[in-house]
Amino acid sequence: MSANVPLKICFSAGESSGEQHAAHLFLELKTQLPDLIGIGMGGVKMAQAGISLCYDSSQIAVIGVVEVLKHYAEIRRTLKRMQQLLLNERPDLLICVDYKEFNYQLAKFAKRNGIKVLFYVSPQVWAWRKNRVKKFGAVIDMMAVIFPFETAYYEAENVPVRYVGHPSVDKVIPTFTKTDALEKFSLNQNAPIIGLVAGSRTNEIKRLLPVMLAAAERLKLDFPDCQFVLPQADSISDELIQTYLNHANINVTVIKNQPYDVMQCCDAIMTCSGTATLEIALLGVPMVICYRLNPLTYQLGKRLVNIRFIGLPNIVFGESIVPELIQHDATAANLATEIHRLLTNSEAAQNCRADLQIVREKLGQRGGIQNMAALVLELLQR
Repeated sequence: MSANVPLKICFSAGESSGEQHAAHLFLELKTQLPDLIGIGMGGVKMAQAGISLCYDSSQIAVIGVVEVLKHYAEIRRTLKRMQQLLLNERPDLLICVDYKEFNYQLAKFAKRNGIKVLFYVSPQVWAWRKNRVKKFGAVIDMMAVIFPFETAYYEAENVPVRYVGHPSVDKVIPTFTKTDALEKFSLNQNAPIIGLVAGSRTNEIKRLLPVMLAAAERLKLDFPDCQFVLPQADSISDELIQTYLNHANINVTVIKNQPYDVMQCCDAIMTCSGTATLEIALLGVPMVICYRLNPLTYQLGKRLVNIRFIGLPNIVFGESIVPELIQHDATAANLATEIHRLLTNSEAAQNCRADLQIVREKLGQRGGIQNMAALVLELLQR
């Protein structure tokens, strides 16, 4: 590494959780390389961390076959723009964070043009399409995995891999104590507090928030004094949230930029699938996972995915410790029933908390971001 020419890293993150990982990584790297330049694609958190964005990825943060097809033209334009950025800027390293298919194409282009590639957060090859190990291995210099069991899949195919630890273990740290958070958000600790975590993508909000609000209305009948809180993701607009809250017959406290302070206050949470479930698990809060996809995407997924669970706490634990309500089962009645059980059955709630503690232990110790930063520095020095 030259002492005179600042190093430059291009980040490519296509959704909220990925861009948060990228932001934390860049901030950690800057402590060791103050002159480091960050460019690329991402969202608000990355921009706040000091990464110069050429594209706001919230416009293409979609999941599912049908959703991708609807946004295909925009996704393709963005890929072309990112490819041109690589050619113009010639970064010392491209770090692709999650967002698998898009970043595979970008990594392939980078590799073809002599740019080193580090892929952060492995495709879920243990769930479906194990042949992707070879496919990704051909276009990267290193795969950084966040679950310890993932390394075996890459080692079997001689693909360079490093287990760095799960970034959420470092990230999920409330700013306030629970007592102070309750006071700050004007919440009554003597009445049930229920969280609504509907997702960080627009299509997730559209599919899940109405169901969650309908479930909340049912719960309000059984628990008249219960309180509802919604930690709003940066990638979701106020207008979209209010569109649904304006038609709800309950009061929901919406809180921005403090998800872990909000989550820790809850007695139970109804949540979308994804990284949020691990964040809630790390905080030890009982939850119910619900998810809905476009019907065509769901039918294709059923045929392709070979895994018992979709919820990460269940996958990490190896058994069903958190209820999963998927597609047709993701109804207001079912959600309300499961949350009701957690609020009234103290044994069930305590068992869930104990199992979530085991999930936390399986995810390992803190230091994932530092491990990842060390790996980046190693690649830059090669």
